[in-house]
Amino acid sequence: MLLVTSIIASVLTIIFIKLSFAVIGLRRKNKCGLGSGGHDDLERAIRAQGNFAEYVPFGIILIACLELNGAPWWLVAIPGIALIIGRLIHAVGINEPPPDFSKRILGMKFTFATLITLAILNLGWTLYKLVG
Repeated sequence: MLLVTSIIASVLTIIFIKLSFAVIGLRRKNKCGLGSGGHDDLERAIRAQGNFAEYVPFGIILIACLELNGAPWWLVAIPGIALIIGRLIHAVGINEPPPDFSKRILGMKFTFATLITLAILNLGWTLYKLVG
């Protein structure tokens, strides 16, 4: 059963829908059906949504693998929560106009650290299960 993964994936899906609605709203506001039309706010919203869509699937896959391989719920939940936090911070940060990229950078650090941690946890847990 993938109980923890289901919760994490559901929360991440809700965030993705919120980011998508932001893009839709700005497309309507700026009357721009494709691309950003040179509107900085729309470009940032598009990239927040796109960036989310690029990184989150890897996290969900790694979280699901960890849970499917029998890791304890807390070992699955902690990186899942970190991924949610990282993606939220990044979305807020990328939607703030330059030059302050501090939240965007913090969000990416959270995301990369989580993905790296999940990869290591999966490898370690698999070796533990094979050897132990």
